[in-house]
Amino acid sequence: MGCCFSKRRKSEKEAKAQGEEEQPKLYSWDQREKVDPKDYMFSGLKDETVGRLPGKVAGQQFVIQDCENCNIYIFDYSATITIDDCTNCVLFLGPVKGSVFFRNCRDCKCTLACQQFRVRDCRKLEVFLCCATQPIIESSTNIKFGCFQWYYPELAAQFKDAGLSIFNNIWSHIHDFTPVSGELNWSILPENAVVQDYVPIPTTEEFKAVRISTEANRSIVPVSRGQRQKNSEESCLVVLFADDYTTANARKLIDEMVGKGFFLVQTKEVLMKTEDAQRVFREKASDYYLLLNKGPVVALEFNGDGAVEGCHLIVNEIFNGTKMFISEKKETASGDVDSFYNFAEIQMGI
Repeated sequence: MGCCFSKRRKSEKEAKAQGEEEQPKLYSWDQREKVDPKDYMFSGLKDETVGRLPGKVAGQQFVIQDCENCNIYIFDYSATITIDDCTNCVLFLGPVKGSVFFRNCRDCKCTLACQQFRVRDCRKLEVFLCCATQPIIESSTNIKFGCFQWYYPELAAQFKDAGLSIFNNIWSHIHDFTPVSGELNWSILPENAVVQDYVPIPTTEEFKAVRISTEANRSIVPVSRGQRQKNSEESCLVVLFADDYTTANARKLIDEMVGKGFFLVQTKEVLMKTEDAQRVFREKASDYYLLLNKGPVVALEFNGDGAVEGCHLIVNEIFNGTKMFISEKKETASGDVDSFYNFAEIQMGI
């Protein structure tokens, strides 16, 4: 005796066979836009000015290889960028979520921002850098570094899309994997080096729509002195706590302090816990416990004779009512700086 269900299934199959064929299932990964690697590559170019406008890379990997005498501008964020076998090229690379890796390149000038930066088998590179982790060189000579200094309207959002903080930039803390006794394979560019003399703003019609500035006070990344020798024995630590205006307040304070002749040495954005505050802020730690729960803090180190007093005057005048930690006196300020940045290096694994 046959089963009525099997007969029903059979009749359904026959009906389908007589009608239209069943369409294959569509999955989410089938509906993604297909990526052509050639759209994210510059290869074998000579004497050309090329690039990508904001929104045209959108987090993809990018490859630059075998280029000579070229000006290359990537005005967008990307996942990773490798630069291989390039000679006498100028490069601007927008924020890179992962690594930027130069290999077998020579006589290149570049401005870039990334999570990790590495150079191998290169010579004579000049790099204006924003890097969240320690830059690394290997088997390379005559590599010079300066601080990232660049602006266009879309750049701030691209930093966020790439997961980079404008305040986490240890551009001058270089690690050389292959040091040579008695020689230095890397150095820091002069403080008065003009970025545009190295990486000029493009003048081609394609890029005129990108409103670029290389002025220090407009740079998305605060221009810091890094490992250059300090002008004074007096430094001042300022820590701003998370709220809607943290970045704007930090920028304003930097502008005011630099405008009065003080120097920004370094910056950092990092999460703090109660025990971290106890080590850094000591007897004042309890004043900041509730503020720590709102998000990461931003720290600024200023240097110059009178930095502590000057910072207090500016904060009281402009930021009255905004709670910040500021070094109380110059005799203990250097200890404040060391305590905070030692904590931050451990926290970030630097």
